[in-house]
Amino acid sequence: MNPDGSGYSDYKKTLIRYWMDKAGESLESAISEQANHRLAPAVRSTYYACFYALSAVLLARDKIFKKHSGVRGALHKNLIRPGLIDPAWGRFYDRVFDSRQRGDYQPLISFETDEVGEFIELAKGFVNEMSRLLTTEE
Repeated sequence: MNPDGSGYSDYKKTLIRYWMDKAGESLESAISEQANHRLAPAVRSTYYACFYALSAVLLARDKIFKKHSGVRGALHKNLIRPGLIDPAWGRFYDRVFDSRQRGDYQPLISFETDEVGEFIELAKGFVNEMSRLLTTEE
């Protein structure tokens, strides 16, 4: 690290870009999975797009979590409660989090094409909202 701390700052910026790139890749994957009628993987990719974008925003605020539940809680505590984003984004994140959990861990779960399409559209908005927060923090 440089004496002015720029080494850490550069590394952090690289990680934030990495997580946002992963968010974009996950959205593309969700769209592809839905188009091929693989709805549970589409839900998983949709969730991960949101998770990666949210992780980037939290990292920008020096908040790092080891568990998905910690990231979810931080969304409500650090972004919604202070009024930085609309509470509707928290409700959406909770829905897609729970749906991903069900799709990955509960047997015989299926999703409807329309529901997955709604998730994908909302995820695009969520990722854009996280990008907006990152832009205002620079």
